[in-house]
Amino acid sequence: MSLSLSCIWILFFECRSLFASKAIQTGDCIMKVPYNVQLTPDDLSPKIKSLLADEIGNISKLATIILFEQSKGQDSQWAPYIGCLPQPGEIHSTIFWGENEFDMIRCSSIYQETINQKAQIEKEFLAVKQAVRHCSEVLENTTLKDFMHACALVGSRAWGSSKGLSLIPFADFLNHEGITEAIVLSDEDRQLSEVIADRNYAPGEEVVIRYGRFSNATLLLDFGFTLPYNIHDQVQIEMKIPSHDPLCQMKLELMQRHHLRTVKDVSDFNSFRNPFTIKEVKSATGKGKGIPQSLRAFARVLCCTSIQELNELAMEAVQNDGRLARRPLRICSKEIEAHKILLSHITQLIEEYNVSLESLETVNTPSMYGRFALRKQMARDLLTGELRILKSAAAWLSNYCTLVHH
Repeated sequence: MSLSLSCIWILFFECRSLFASKAIQTGDCIMKVPYNVQLTPDDLSPKIKSLLADEIGNISKLATIILFEQSKGQDSQWAPYIGCLPQPGEIHSTIFWGENEFDMIRCSSIYQETINQKAQIEKEFLAVKQAVRHCSEVLENTTLKDFMHACALVGSRAWGSSKGLSLIPFADFLNHEGITEAIVLSDEDRQLSEVIADRNYAPGEEVVIRYGRFSNATLLLDFGFTLPYNIHDQVQIEMKIPSHDPLCQMKLELMQRHHLRTVKDVSDFNSFRNPFTIKEVKSATGKGKGIPQSLRAFARVLCCTSIQELNELAMEAVQNDGRLARRPLRICSKEIEAHKILLSHITQLIEEYNVSLESLETVNTPSMYGRFALRKQMARDLLTGELRILKSAAAWLSNYCTLVHH
């Protein structure tokens, strides 16, 4: 395979980063990578592909290809590319964090998301090994750790494409910047991926793209890095319908009927939880954009104490656009109570984040200047950003309760 790349002459490669070798102007093509030199799930041999069940995702399929190609050593046509990829220990996704490192981010939703992702990788690893056990010796000695590293390579470097997922040589050496508009573009007519500069670059300046509008939680879990200040940060919180609420079942049925998502709480079989994503509320005196309307609706349902109140909410939804509890409650004290439920929950989370951040200052290990120090800083970036979001939501809720009261 010869890797012919158009426009690559304006870049040079160093330490898995790309830099301008000459002046680049806004609108210039930085690179073009034909589809036929990209690694996709279609590169699995037909025999292996036929053995892998549909429930095995594209990340695991691409990870399997990497493991097969690595086993060939220099005989692999992909050896020059695979040899440039990060080695085990060089990826800082939270799926690789040790117990002490992982404990630093316990208060964030990324903690449970990491556990879920590791479980999914292990499930697919066992499925892949079982599927190819009779036709390939390559994966016989492959460990879960090897497979997890291959999955992390794919998850942090591949791009969505018409093939499902593609590893695009050289494009995956462009680093991320949250505010740039440059992204990897797919051109189905010309059968290639390309990157167009969204700014001018001087010779020697690092060229960057945007992987997506990702929060630090996503960047840390999927890519293994964080930004000191991430404008796309957000926080996932969960609210519960208490199992001791005498109207629990009725509230649950009402929410489900009006498409307010509820999830069975595995830690408490008698309660149901609702996940919500909060974004930064820019102004404490504005309209509260950033706090989901569905979260405020959930709180309004939660504070109902009679069947009549729930029936009134259901009737109001039917008479309007079908969405439940999207308008302020008629009784001001009830509207305030609903939002104080949210404020109390978020205030508690703020306290937990403050404790976690304070504990980071006391954490000390012999390797403070190595990997642990780097991951500690990533934990600080993550928690600081999420705390900023929570504080913005709390400020708006507090102001809203004051306005409604008056």
